Amino acid sequence: MNSSSQTNNLKDILQSKIDDLEKQVLSRVNSLEEGKFNPRNESEERGKIESTLTSLHQRISDLEKGQKDNRPPDRFQLTFPLRTNYMYAKVKKSLPEMYAFSVCMWIKSNASPGMGTPFSYAVPGQANELVLIEWGNNPMEILINDKVAKLPFVINDGKWHHICVTWTTRDGVWEAYQDGTQTGNGENLAPYHPIKPQGVLVLGQEQDTLGGGFDATQAFVGELAHFNVWDRKLSPGEVYSLATCSTKAQAGNVIAWAEANIDIYGGATKWTFEACRQLN
Repeated sequence: MNSSSQTNNLKDILQSKIDDLEKQVLSRVNSLEEGKFNPRNESEERGKIESTLTSLHQRISDLEKGQKDNRPPDRFQLTFPLRTNYMYAKVKKSLPEMYAFSVCMWIKSNASPGMGTPFSYAVPGQANELVLIEWGNNPMEILINDKVAKLPFVINDGKWHHICVTWTTRDGVWEAYQDGTQTGNGENLAPYHPIKPQGVLVLGQEQDTLGGGFDATQAFVGELAHFNVWDRKLSPGEVYSLATCSTKAQAGNVIAWAEANIDIYGGATKWTFEACRQLN
């Protein structure tokens, strides 16, 4: 059974358990209302309700744990279903000082207008040290130290796409890749400005202050997976290997996509994801 089927089965089992236990709770509430003037009955029924709810939470935990235990640490996606100012994920590691970088990820969204902010990296004194954002009716942009380059991505179609952006501080040269193919490049993007260390890396929100100041209109809506960061410019061949799930594909040497590296907040969720098997 593949991971996708396994996830769906777990969801079905979980929903069935919840439905079953909700009926039990409703039955207890009805019984409680019928005998509400009997203190002994009330206490007894309340105890049964609490026991049932505890059982529900325990079963949910067991099912979620089972799903996590059965999958490799990098085969998961983050889902941001709503445009809020409180739903996000935080990468536990910061970035080092970097004179070049490559950022790659799988992404899926059809949010309008604009899919929002897949990631933002803020440092003390500069909230826009490194940001990927598609806001309003503007094209997707990469910001480095508040300097902007427009990216030629066409990805807001509700389908999975693999995207990469590479950059070097020398002459501020950048390249953009969509689904393994270079779709654009440019220069003079924050030239000779190294990416500063000791910041906060957030997925799903744009930071106006270090680690916060979120604005719902800039929030990412959609799904995101395999967010990896390197401190060098990837070659076209390396990017193609990532986009085609080649066995040659390497994880980021600065940030590698793994469940242990990500904390989620505000209702963002993690689900099993297998790149290239779940394409649309």
